Amino acid sequence: MNRNVWCMGFGFFSVCMTFAQSTLIKGIVKEALTQHPVINVRVTIEETGQTVRTNQLGAFQFISHLPLGEQTLKISKDGYVTKRYPIVVNENQEVNMDSITLEKDVSSLELYTIILSDDALNEDSNNADNISGLLVSSRDMFQKAVAFEFSPSFFKVRGLNSDHGTVLINGIEMNKLYHGRPQWSNWGGINDVMRNQELTWGLSPSRYNFGGVLGTTNINLRASQSRPGFKITYSSSNRSYVNRLMATYISGWSKNNWSLSLSLGTRWGHEGYQKGTLYESQSFFASIEKKINDKHDINFLTIYAPNKRGKSSPNTQEVYDLKGRRYSEYWGYLNGEIRNSRIKDVKEPIFILNHYWTVSPNLKWNTNIGYQSGRLGNSRLDYSAGANPSPVYYQKLPSYALSDPEGPNYALAYQLEQRIITYGQIDWSRIFDANLTNNTSGLNAAYGLYEDRTDDKQWTINSILSSKLNEHIQLNASVQYKTLISENFAEVINLLGSNVGLLNVDPFNRYQYDAQNPDRLVGKGEKYRYSYNLFGKVISGFGQGQFNFKKIDLYLAGRITQTKYQREGLWEHSRFPGSSSLGKGREWAFTGIGIKTGLTYKFSGKHILNINTGYITKAPNLQNIYTNVRENHDVVKHMVNEKVMNGDVSYHFRSPFVKAKLTGYYITIYDAIDVSGYYADGLSASGRIEDNRTSAFVQEVLQGINEKHLGLELGIEAQVTPTIKLKGASSVGQYTYNNNPNLYLTSSSFTSADGTVAYGKSYLKNYKIAGGPQRAYSLGFEYRDPDNWWFGATINVFSNAYLDINKLIRTSNFYLDEDGLPFNNYDEDLVSVLLKQEKFNPYIVGNLIGGKSWRIGDQYISAFISVNNVLDNEFKTGGFEQGRNSNYKELREDLAGPKQVFGPKYWFGRGATYFFNMNIQF
Repeated sequence: MNRNVWCMGFGFFSVCMTFAQSTLIKGIVKEALTQHPVINVRVTIEETGQTVRTNQLGAFQFISHLPLGEQTLKISKDGYVTKRYPIVVNENQEVNMDSITLEKDVSSLELYTIILSDDALNEDSNNADNISGLLVSSRDMFQKAVAFEFSPSFFKVRGLNSDHGTVLINGIEMNKLYHGRPQWSNWGGINDVMRNQELTWGLSPSRYNFGGVLGTTNINLRASQSRPGFKITYSSSNRSYVNRLMATYISGWSKNNWSLSLSLGTRWGHEGYQKGTLYESQSFFASIEKKINDKHDINFLTIYAPNKRGKSSPNTQEVYDLKGRRYSEYWGYLNGEIRNSRIKDVKEPIFILNHYWTVSPNLKWNTNIGYQSGRLGNSRLDYSAGANPSPVYYQKLPSYALSDPEGPNYALAYQLEQRIITYGQIDWSRIFDANLTNNTSGLNAAYGLYEDRTDDKQWTINSILSSKLNEHIQLNASVQYKTLISENFAEVINLLGSNVGLLNVDPFNRYQYDAQNPDRLVGKGEKYRYSYNLFGKVISGFGQGQFNFKKIDLYLAGRITQTKYQREGLWEHSRFPGSSSLGKGREWAFTGIGIKTGLTYKFSGKHILNINTGYITKAPNLQNIYTNVRENHDVVKHMVNEKVMNGDVSYHFRSPFVKAKLTGYYITIYDAIDVSGYYADGLSASGRIEDNRTSAFVQEVLQGINEKHLGLELGIEAQVTPTIKLKGASSVGQYTYNNNPNLYLTSSSFTSADGTVAYGKSYLKNYKIAGGPQRAYSLGFEYRDPDNWWFGATINVFSNAYLDINKLIRTSNFYLDEDGLPFNNYDEDLVSVLLKQEKFNPYIVGNLIGGKSWRIGDQYISAFISVNNVLDNEFKTGGFEQGRNSNYKELREDLAGPKQVFGPKYWFGRGATYFFNMNIQF
């Protein structure tokens, strides 16, 4: 007699059905205050790593190959407090979790707003590029410390720039072809719809693309993926902007299978923490999704977030001592109002169309088309026919008077000091007066305001395939095509009282910027100085296999990429006549590969070991291809792909009360290229510059750079009581140059045939790579009261931050005199002192954060406030050596004076700042 017959014979049909069913874990997740279902929640059995997500009803279930015995169920979603539930799974029995609630984690809701400082948004500056710290959401302990505690201090994860990570929006890559980094301000001000993120950390496998050594973040903006409702948010701060107002509406699915998501926002402020740094931003987001049938969905979205902000300047120690850390040299008063000469203006709308095809329950195909266009402008003053208007130009500082060759001029030094202390800003009235004076004589403008413009048009098309072959094997693959047309030029935006215009001629060498239109006077709205196009094309393919078993998980992924670059000169530069600057230059092609693999071994639910390794070759970024891109087609000599080798090992400990992760990593970078421009003094290039001058504006080309990055990362959390959590994190790294790369300079001032001067090796080996602290530690606690209020505090310690060294000073140029022979009084012992890299003092930053939530009828209200650097400590976060003292003689004399004239320029951390946020949700 079979079992069913036996059961029916005893009349226990319901009991029989219980024995017949499979082992099952199921539940429903609701929001604590509103009791609304929460969709897209990650539910994980921690002992096995099995994960499912909640559906539109907030429901989930596990139905196959479940572990028996005591397990831990982890419930997590960005913007909510993660919870863990101990459960017992018995064979052929059901575990029903129908009363799971999640509280909003207000402390993580404003990730982008809290940590995006004025300097962090300056993506065009490597010295201020700490965006890599933003490529994390509230995932694990260390990543949260990076996002909230470390990034405001210019901390870079593993010492790397953010071009080593990949950011996607609905599967479309957002990293710029020019510098490889995402332009975060392109989608600023729409925080409330940006929270659905899927992060893969480091080399971990992503289902979207190969990624980089800092991982991949996909921001999911599908209209159907957020909880329906209406939300209004107001924020106030003294960091970058003063006020922010946002409104967001999400419809959910309608009866005819449409879903809509809308967000509007504005941010504004007369100035942020740094004086004179205005902020104006609007944002619009719309995403609309149509479910055609059970297999096909189409989503279209657009983001338009124009933003304008005033920049702040790095300052020498001398200027800092006189004016303090809030000072910026870029602004002055005009008719009683602050006017900043350096404004960053970004208007780059994004359009993305997605098609989601569920071929079968185990096969999904996603095809995406993205288009981005618009403009990016950076303004600055032109003084080609006038005196330098900078209020801290070296000849206007006390140090210049004290360094008089005939002896210190104390009277003049005092006058200069008092002038800077009492005012020390751009004198706009004097600038206008100079131009008006020139008008009466029929002369061209002495001053003008122009904007360096980049107008991009970029298309991206990709197709992503995800296939689950069986319970153990999953395959992912994608192909991508990206094309860029980038128009680059300078444009006059204000003649500052002149009615004649600016002369389109190089003021130093008298070269014609546009030789086919010589001595042209340029008016407002006309192109100026340079005009050229850049073209880029990238075709890539990616494949990945993931193999998951009870004790071990494996993955193997590969990528191949072909990249092409080309320049088209729209003007002929008289120093580089004919086809060397005009028309289309040669197309340059690079083929890169990537391979990575890793395994996860699960000793038990508490102890897990993870190992990853990878090798990547990639084309140089577009900004590091051309040596003097504004003037000619010349490219870096002997270009090769950059190579990155990476390995890391992580140990995870997880219990219901303690979570910890310890990671060790080793990264080597080979054959990197860096192209930068600055004004250099003391060049040992006699006979190579007209009139035997030793000063010129140069482009420095450093090639064959090798770097070594190694370190340890630790994150730990302990739930001491149901309401108190202790947390800690640390990053102990060492990031150094690992060789002596070659250096040469290019300049239109050089009289050599190709406009270059080679200086051989730059002796950089074992110097530290600048870019924030290489060691960071955080210790803090959180208290969450059952009555929906919470409070937290952290103490953060930063050390081992270094000044960015000047590479030219570490070449033969340093010890060679103008005649090409070594200096007679060259002192090796003194040289070791002169060339020692500056190490900044360690510093402590204390942060406080707290908030409260209420439910009033059907409305949900929350508020929180955070205070950074509550002790108002002063510290340096970064800086760089100037190139004005490029040889031994000049640097020695400068340092021997009462005050250094051309000292390093520094970035200084902010004092105590706050961020307040309040929202109401219907």
